Amino acid sequence: MADGTKMSENDGVGNTPRITVIPPPEERERALYALFRALGIGWQTHAHAPVFTVDEAQTLRGALPGTHTKNLFLEDRKGRLWLLVAREALRIDLNALAKQIAAPRFSFGSAELLAEALAIVPGAVTPFALMNDRERRVTAIFDEAMLAHDPVNFHPLRNDRTTAISAVDLLRFARATGHEPMILPLPARP
Repeated sequence: MADGTKMSENDGVGNTPRITVIPPPEERERALYALFRALGIGWQTHAHAPVFTVDEAQTLRGALPGTHTKNLFLEDRKGRLWLLVAREALRIDLNALAKQIAAPRFSFGSAELLAEALAIVPGAVTPFALMNDRERRVTAIFDEAMLAHDPVNFHPLRNDRTTAISAVDLLRFARATGHEPMILPLPARP
């Protein structure tokens, strides 16, 4: 999916297509850094080739310091949206997590739903996209063990950069966007 105008599946009322406009990467990144400045959050960003998977990121990042992460945009069977933020090496048992939080079974959210809810494209999923969820449709789940490390690394609303911030600032950022993340020990797959 390219940045720009994207049509979602329907508007929920009579299946009329709805248009979701995703700003260009530079504009998204500028808005993020403006919010960081307003909140007094320090950050460091490193440029790299675009990455779409954890494997690609591991190959390209070299010795970039800090805890590297994966971010999963999920939808449960009742239509609730979730953003799961965890250490990249953790093999998360999504079925066990659903049971742990008493949610119906998870599936991955569609690209259209991602664009509509968080105004980002696949490959750029990040907790920083919570700033775009003004309707508070997405519940964030943060890996408790991830928050014990500094810095933590995420895409700055685009997948050709990695931005490092402190775990304390990540929590402050999420709360400033109106999201109180669930902080949980995440179940691992064997």
